[in-house]
Amino acid sequence: MLHVNMDKEDTRRSGYCPFERQEVNITSRSDWGAMDPRSKKEMSEPAKRVVIHHTTIRNCATAQDCMEQVIRIQKMHMRDRDFDDIGYSFLVGQNGMVYEGRGWGIVGAHSKGHNLDSVGIAFMGNFNDDVPTSAALSSVKRLLQHGVLQGFLISNYTILGHRDLASTECPGNKLYSEIQRLRSDRE
Repeated sequence: MLHVNMDKEDTRRSGYCPFERQEVNITSRSDWGAMDPRSKKEMSEPAKRVVIHHTTIRNCATAQDCMEQVIRIQKMHMRDRDFDDIGYSFLVGQNGMVYEGRGWGIVGAHSKGHNLDSVGIAFMGNFNDDVPTSAALSSVKRLLQHGVLQGFLISNYTILGHRDLASTECPGNKLYSEIQRLRSDRE
């Protein structure tokens, strides 16, 4: 597991976050048992957009259950959809744990025609029915702060729901309504 700490000096330098200290815990690909990607393409510049998704499978709240779901999603993406890897950059469980998908700086396969300049974050669950937890939302906020501080995400990035880019219900009505809070919390 990767623990990333952001202290006050880091956030002051970025001009981004007013918090004293934030930490984001990311379960690495090796920790959740990822298969090797068939290929990967690096992004040519920092991402300009963040696209929020939901997986439409049941919620997960324990580390073991979430890791099993991430493995299932990767297998489905690679075997059934013929992707080179899991489509998302990151996934987040209801427990607030973040799982590295393709990770920072790698082109995803989460929003057809919109992957070259975006990061795809999938909340695990079906958010037509369920409400995302504050733990999951807080983890995504910290993840995005980390992306800005590390130079993988521009500071004035745009947050979108998958439905803003395609004809889909994704990320579900209840998660889509939270996107505005994610936008306003960084301003």
